[in-house]
Amino acid sequence: MKKVISMALSVMMIFTLAACGNNAAIDADKGSGQTSKSEVESSSTLKESTAPNEQQPSASESAGSDSQADAKTLVVYFSVPETTDPDNMTEEQENSTVVINGEVLGNTQYMAMVIAENTGADLFRIEHEAPYTTDHSALVDQAKKEQTDEARPAIAAQIENLDQYDTIFVGYPNWWGDMPMILYTFFDEYDFSGKNIIPFNTHGGSGFSNTISTIKDLESGANVDEDGLSISRNNIQDAEADIISWLDGLGF
Repeated sequence: MKKVISMALSVMMIFTLAACGNNAAIDADKGSGQTSKSEVESSSTLKESTAPNEQQPSASESAGSDSQADAKTLVVYFSVPETTDPDNMTEEQENSTVVINGEVLGNTQYMAMVIAENTGADLFRIEHEAPYTTDHSALVDQAKKEQTDEARPAIAAQIENLDQYDTIFVGYPNWWGDMPMILYTFFDEYDFSGKNIIPFNTHGGSGFSNTISTIKDLESGANVDEDGLSISRNNIQDAEADIISWLDGLGF
């Protein structure tokens, strides 16, 4: 059930995007890749552009033009909320979103923004060149087809200078027991050798599934933290303190 969360996110502009899951295919932003509530459990999306922290220049500017002298932290996430309207949501739309100060955010998006706000990290949102549908059934079918085809959906914007970041948080919803295929595109396009990757995700019951092992295989030269944070879509609305506690344990 949707809950309105009060949270000061004044440093960030809000853009909406997150995908919901179907009853077992994709664990929406509020869940992982099981068949429950939403097969494609969408991730939440705050109103951010594809750019780092919303107090900074836009995505490509902040991710691409800073000097490499001081290594920084980046939060990358993918989220597809199924609505931007906080009123009269369907159950599937509620599964994939949280509402903060009247703004609809995807579940994974919300996690990403809390992480960025509490670490001072830049934000980069992974977005498909052709935006995903917000129709639940169609989204579930599209996600399954991409997985079956081992598709590599095109990403709309790029991180121009990854070298300035030494730690990258990577967040995604669990779709059909795996990462959304656009995450495979992301890992194909960048070499994270020598960098720290910290996974986080949202799900409807499946947690990370085997996605952390998959990331380790895809980025064998990186240090992939096996103690990432996975939060159920049913708990995401009350998860801020848990996210902050997890970050404290990581030394942030």
